[in-house]
Amino acid sequence: MALLLSRLSRLRLGKPVFVRSSLLHSNGFSTSLLQIPPYHVFSADPCGPRYPGLGKLIIFKANEYDSTHLEKKVPMELVDGKAMVTIGSSHGWVATLKDDGVVRLQDDLNLVASDTDPKRIPLPPLVTLPHCQTQVVTNVAMSSSSSPEDEDCLVAVKFLGPQLSLCRPAHSNSEWINIRIENPCFHSSPVMFSKKDGMFHIPGSGGHLIGSWDLHKHKNKPKLQRLRFKNLPELTKTKRELLHSCCTSEHLVESRTTDETFLVKWYRKATTSGVVKMKTRALMVFKLDEEGNAVYTQDIGDLCIFLSKSEPFCVTASSFPGMCSNQVHTLDVDEDALVDLSDSSIISGICTFGAPYYIPPQKVDS
Repeated sequence: MALLLSRLSRLRLGKPVFVRSSLLHSNGFSTSLLQIPPYHVFSADPCGPRYPGLGKLIIFKANEYDSTHLEKKVPMELVDGKAMVTIGSSHGWVATLKDDGVVRLQDDLNLVASDTDPKRIPLPPLVTLPHCQTQVVTNVAMSSSSSPEDEDCLVAVKFLGPQLSLCRPAHSNSEWINIRIENPCFHSSPVMFSKKDGMFHIPGSGGHLIGSWDLHKHKNKPKLQRLRFKNLPELTKTKRELLHSCCTSEHLVESRTTDETFLVKWYRKATTSGVVKMKTRALMVFKLDEEGNAVYTQDIGDLCIFLSKSEPFCVTASSFPGMCSNQVHTLDVDEDALVDLSDSSIISGICTFGAPYYIPPQKVDS
């Protein structure tokens, strides 16, 4: 808890403390590390007239107390939140959508990617299904953990409403495969890719249903799984009333190291003083099994879950010195929070993030 308390105190003061960049490479990792731990972008220092539109990246690693000031240059429009061009992120690739209506996958925020020769992968022109829209995006997910340029990589864009669009960027004749989701319980929920099942999953509103899509049998007719909640905690009347007053979102996350799948219910409520911000008030984790049981748990072992505007992910905490296990890190445009599952305690910091994306661990090339 001390780690996040230190970090959040700096966010509230608006005075991030930097580590000396001379101790690190420009991408922020030591030569002794094989992986970069999970991190998120705090902001960027404008480079000035010599590099117009660029800034030097400032990040927070999930296992460190202080922000890290890097030499890596990135477009300011990706991190300052003013241009509103980013629509999601997956496996270190940020997706942008500008006025030309073209979705692009960019590796600018990936610390192991080149800042002198960043990759910009345009996807096919969007096609809007009748009675759907393609301007407001829920999130983006990818089937490959390495690159959308992998031959078999599928990219999914979930739009607010009925439309889910899939494509293979590496194919020369790539085009969107547009799916209309009939059940409205999926219309506002995020999509994730399950490596275990080889399908894209979307939790229904309320978390009682999971829909799954692929490009084969379940392209037009999704596979549906109904969940049965078990081992629910005893709640006081006050706690029940609080949960009912919150905005609730459901998120599926898969641990690729333990082969477990979790459903996370994230409860947030608007602050009542000053500028209205959404603040985490509760969080519940359920472990799913093949029979559709969703068992409430306060113990996910040596795991940490990361929820943000990126595709959610899990990591093994002991793989990264200083990272505590059995916790959920959350990040949104106006809040950075940490939930300790053992006692449901929450530490929350209110701040504005132009790029509210947690980036999963990145392997460092030797």
